[in-house]
Amino acid sequence: MQVPLTTVDMRIVEKHRAALHRGFHVWPTLAFDRPPAMGDARWTADLILATWYQAETGRPPDNGLEYRVGASGGGFDVLDFKFLPKEKWLPEDEPIDTSIPLNRRPYDRRIEIPVPWYGAGMSFGSVSEQIMLARAKAAQMWRTFTCTGEGGYPDSLTPYKDHVITQIATGMFGVREETILRAPIVEFKYAQGAKPGLGGHLLGDKATVAVAKMRESVPWVSLFSPFPFHSVYSVEDHKKHIDWVKAIHPEALISVKVSTPTDIDMVAVGSYYAGAHIIHIDGGYGGTGAAPEIAKKNIAMPIELALPKVHRFLIQEGIRDEVVLMASGGIRTAYDIAKAIALGADGVVLGTTELVALGCTRCSNCERGRGCPFGLTTTDPELSELVDPDWGAERLSRLYASFQLQLRDILRRLGLRSVRELRGRTDLLVYRKT
Repeated sequence: MQVPLTTVDMRIVEKHRAALHRGFHVWPTLAFDRPPAMGDARWTADLILATWYQAETGRPPDNGLEYRVGASGGGFDVLDFKFLPKEKWLPEDEPIDTSIPLNRRPYDRRIEIPVPWYGAGMSFGSVSEQIMLARAKAAQMWRTFTCTGEGGYPDSLTPYKDHVITQIATGMFGVREETILRAPIVEFKYAQGAKPGLGGHLLGDKATVAVAKMRESVPWVSLFSPFPFHSVYSVEDHKKHIDWVKAIHPEALISVKVSTPTDIDMVAVGSYYAGAHIIHIDGGYGGTGAAPEIAKKNIAMPIELALPKVHRFLIQEGIRDEVVLMASGGIRTAYDIAKAIALGADGVVLGTTELVALGCTRCSNCERGRGCPFGLTTTDPELSELVDPDWGAERLSRLYASFQLQLRDILRRLGLRSVRELRGRTDLLVYRKT
């Protein structure tokens, strides 16, 4: 999607790109202390700068930046681990396994990822093609996955198809037989935790010619992805959806993304009996700045409450070990990943965290075509040039390395040799409300 740039244009892009990269490097050193207006209670200035630091260095900061929790006063921020006394920690040279399977059923293909996370769906339109490429390249490096979101599957992602999940949502934007056939995993998005019951909305100034072509729509016209699937009102309808994809691509694993209503436990069991391999539950803290704040804060259940509810119910039904449970919607740090797994998830799905690693400051201007000053949540051809996909992939790869390092350290201090042993171990958590 490169646009022809004049020499002057190229100089302008390069000037801004160099300034941004310098900022991402300098600010986490605290040479100018913390920016006074950066962040919020969940994504504090420390967490944003610490994520930049990890994406720069591949390790957690050692300069006083808080990289484990935010300041929300609830949820993951008041949970901690009951670490063993130091003399009982596993030795530094003891291998710690961080891999998880993505299919626990006794049939269909076996897929295992070396880290307990993959990238969340972000559509072409909500983010630029450069961001999608950066995430796909990082997923390939780490043998994990990223997800297209529901904006279609740009051809530039095809070399990374073994690490790209195709998403099908209610708008059916860009859903084609060949893109389903490319994907090892197909994800049905029934709802998003940041805006359950509201559907998706892409404003007209982000629906560029390229985006509209991919979505088989009209340029510069706002697009609405309605809620719900009006073809699905029962488990039987749900199974017909899954059967449709399996008829096209029998080898594909099926993921089902849902939000967190109060009956999320029943939804999870229904998805299992419909044939899903992965149940992806999305809590209310995720979403970009394009998601309405009133929806984020008032509709879906926090992921910290939904996870143990679903995990326990799947155990009671005797099907917990036949389905993979992935969690998203507010997973910011390596400690959040470990806590989500201790609450009952097999692994997590990262969205906003990856954008922060690429320079997002959480300024919440994501809905406009030229709103993102960092070239992330934009489809503007000039702003998109601010992110080089190779540079972005390297930053994501270093963030992953830091997260894996910290996750292994957490497991070592808990005396666990595999992240799979951590699943559902709420007895290893402690509530530290101040």
